[in-house]
Amino acid sequence: MTYPRSKRRASAPPTGAATTTPREGTGLHSATKALSALRREGLVRAVPGVGTVAAERPAPGVAGAGTGPALGRERIVRTAIELADAEGLPAVSMRRVATTPSTSTMALYRHVPGKTELVRLMSDEVFGERPPGAAPRDWRPGPELAARWLRSVYGRHPWMAQAVASFTRPTASPHTMRYAEWVLHALAGTGLPPYTKLHIHLTPFAHVQGLAMAGDMETQARQDTGLSAAEWMVRNEPQFDAISASGDYPFLNSLFEHDEFELDLDSLFEFGLRRTLDGIAVMIGETSA
Repeated sequence: MTYPRSKRRASAPPTGAATTTPREGTGLHSATKALSALRREGLVRAVPGVGTVAAERPAPGVAGAGTGPALGRERIVRTAIELADAEGLPAVSMRRVATTPSTSTMALYRHVPGKTELVRLMSDEVFGERPPGAAPRDWRPGPELAARWLRSVYGRHPWMAQAVASFTRPTASPHTMRYAEWVLHALAGTGLPPYTKLHIHLTPFAHVQGLAMAGDMETQARQDTGLSAAEWMVRNEPQFDAISASGDYPFLNSLFEHDEFELDLDSLFEFGLRRTLDGIAVMIGETSA
């Protein structure tokens, strides 16, 4: 309990003891005021799930400390994209991104709250790189052009297959939503119901997404095993031959009796996209009849 100044009694501390002077307002209220003042000065920051921690400042000569490009959200996002392009999305972490501009991990948290938000910003930045262009007047070139543009984006940034993997939990990203708006605008004159248009937008998207994930998995498998797809097939051919020899798969075996089949993701993309658009064309024809 804190007594009024007039009722305090001073006493000499024991010999050898540290001398301390009682202060007023050392309770929770004063501590809260002190933390608020430190936050205003930028000396501490709140971390969700952790508490209040000291906010590190870049040392002199480090980016963001008055020399070189300023450390901001845009630079952090571009650095993370370059890292993901080179080494994949698993390589991206707040600590790893901080090493490229030679700054502290804590400095990154001033601009981006964590990896989840960083990945969202990365994917949205990529979606804004090269828009498909003006939406065509006829419906079919719209989703076709969008799908081809999307495949080219995934080709430049294979990690996008993981970053935009969820359809049921989409992220609120302006450029991603602008892409969807572009496709829906191309389908505006089809006369189809709104939800059907949304499915037409998402079906080629899912087609591209699936192939991109297959390509990303192949890249990862090559890095892990050191084997190309052809080399892997040669190594595993005895196992396939043993299973086929059982005679339980006559239709599957008949496909490879005369010619060797080599799966190509580009040809699979073309086949799937064309058949999807053909099916939509039939649907539009039936709807307008």
